[in-house]
Amino acid sequence: MAKQKQKINKRLIVVSNRLPVVIDKENDQWRIQPGSGGLVTALNPILKENESLWIGWPGTGKEAPIQELLDQFGSEQGYKLVGVPLNQQEIERYYWGFSNGTLWPLLHDLLGYCKFDLEDWQTYVAVNKKFAEAITKQTRENDIIWIHDYQLSMVGHFLKKLGVQLPLAYFHHIPFPSLDLLRRLPWKMEYTKALLAFDLLGFQTLRDRRNFVSTVTNLIPEASILRRQRNYTLVKYKKRIIQVGHFPISIDFNEFNNAAHSQEVQDAAWYLHENLHERQLILGIDRLDYTKGIPERFLAYELALEKYPELKQKISLLQVVVPSRTLDPDYQNLKEQLDQIVGRINSRFGNAGWIPIHYVFRSLDNTQLVAHYRTSEIALITPLRDGMNLVAKEYCACSVENNGVLILSEFAGAADQLGEKALLVNPYDIEKTADTIYRAFTMPLEERQQRMQWLRNQVQKNDVHRWLRYFVRTLDKVNSTTDFSPK
Repeated sequence: MAKQKQKINKRLIVVSNRLPVVIDKENDQWRIQPGSGGLVTALNPILKENESLWIGWPGTGKEAPIQELLDQFGSEQGYKLVGVPLNQQEIERYYWGFSNGTLWPLLHDLLGYCKFDLEDWQTYVAVNKKFAEAITKQTRENDIIWIHDYQLSMVGHFLKKLGVQLPLAYFHHIPFPSLDLLRRLPWKMEYTKALLAFDLLGFQTLRDRRNFVSTVTNLIPEASILRRQRNYTLVKYKKRIIQVGHFPISIDFNEFNNAAHSQEVQDAAWYLHENLHERQLILGIDRLDYTKGIPERFLAYELALEKYPELKQKISLLQVVVPSRTLDPDYQNLKEQLDQIVGRINSRFGNAGWIPIHYVFRSLDNTQLVAHYRTSEIALITPLRDGMNLVAKEYCACSVENNGVLILSEFAGAADQLGEKALLVNPYDIEKTADTIYRAFTMPLEERQQRMQWLRNQVQKNDVHRWLRYFVRTLDKVNSTTDFSPK
């Protein structure tokens, strides 16, 4: 069935930390290529229709002919890119410092990794102002401005100070923590009040939305709740009404489903399983990050081999870790920890004919990624905390034989939508996660198929296009108080 086309009658200005492109050099020639991902794919039609634009850091410095490359992209793709240049100090303190050294761990409930540095905070504020100034140079009457994610949470505040009266929307892609955790942030008042400058605030889950509303009502006495509905809350602050909703993001189901049916993927999936001697495969695919719970996952798998000896020789964990932030000491320590655990488990249980953990430290191309999803009987997705976790949805979309079992952390946002038929686990509970691995391994085919068919239907129904329709429709009613439930 053809997807209903998203409609928005105003020019859209999308703003994110990074532009949706990859700029690199090949054979002494600079090139620009479109980025990948469901958000870019879903937004493309709207951006092209309305001569819209996307504002962000290009990801490279003055060594590249940035403007020439951005103009080239615009002529090819049909919408404009505007670069916000950042110097090395800004990258270090705004991006690596406050965004990823303070907000990232704090908002993922991992206080032990937080670094609170005044200069990092001041640079974060200055860069958010810099983005706001870049936006004001591009705005026209009737534009809508849509800011994305935690790196730019104060941009709305500066746009209001600069006199911008256009509708301002913000989508928060990662979790929003409880008030008790956010209190640790020395600049919690400034941070929270800045978010209230937006007219529409979108979060991934109802829990995130409730956490934000609770933070506002407890930290800011002059803010009040006007209305609570199933899909949104109206907050009044300084004579303004802010709509706070939850909009669980998703993937392009048809793109993954069609790829999984392709002959190229079928051949790659067969070859992958043939090399592993027809054992049941447990798949883990994660970016290198301490929020993903990979050490805990390895320990649960090790315990499963201890408790259930019949798993030996009949199951293998295929763990793909995509390199990320490799110069950060915390991430270097995590990589060393993973190497050590894998070495110990393989040494303890492995033999000439069987390796318990196949550990791959690199990214996969799209064919290999989809083949891994399609051929694996079990997906073990156990983040300690995650805003959504699209890997879980991608796995379901690619399980075209309905033979997969999804083991999912209850602390992933995706658990709200997929928890009824996924096997939910607490990743901190090593023993019960081990038991769940055994349950997945022994699950009868009929139950596997029933569960996966339900999961695939959920992902197909609630795909990224529906998410976008819902958000865009709410944007169109940004100053109204009507019911915003999805149609």
